[in-house]
Amino acid sequence: MAFVTAWAVLGTRIPGYDPTRDAISRLAADGAPDQAWMTAGFVAFGVGVPLFAVALRDALPGPAWTTAAATGIATLGVAALPLDGWTGDAPHAVAAGIGYVTLAATPLLASGPLADLGHRRAAVASRVIGVASLACLAGTAVADRSGLLQRLGLTLGDIWLVTAAVGILRGGYRRST
Repeated sequence: MAFVTAWAVLGTRIPGYDPTRDAISRLAADGAPDQAWMTAGFVAFGVGVPLFAVALRDALPGPAWTTAAATGIATLGVAALPLDGWTGDAPHAVAAGIGYVTLAATPLLASGPLADLGHRRAAVASRVIGVASLACLAGTAVADRSGLLQRLGLTLGDIWLVTAAVGILRGGYRRST
């Protein structure tokens, strides 16, 4: 919630910032007016998703938990390597790209175990969300409205994370022992 709230609110505060065209990372760029707040949003996501990954590991067999953990770690890299920073933009782009791929991969990798546990609708939804998220995030490399595609792709992945967390908390996913 901190990550989404940060980009949703901060994007309205900067004159000339267009959330349909500009990347979320622009809000945390070196010297940006609200850099500290957006960086805090990245850090909250970067810490929270690996914590979720631990619960996912205990709930579902397979490697989905590893990509969830990698998403958080990559997001911490995005926070540590801001746009326009001393390292240049390439390391930031690499960290963001890894985060995009791993976020989209998490529901895809969870879909098989979900199906095996009898959660067919959740498995299908996971596949659809994973593919849609990946398509949106890949589109950011070529689209004029890359900010919009970024927000759509990340939001889809975030919805899956929250929905899976609720399923885990409700005891809906049980790993056989």
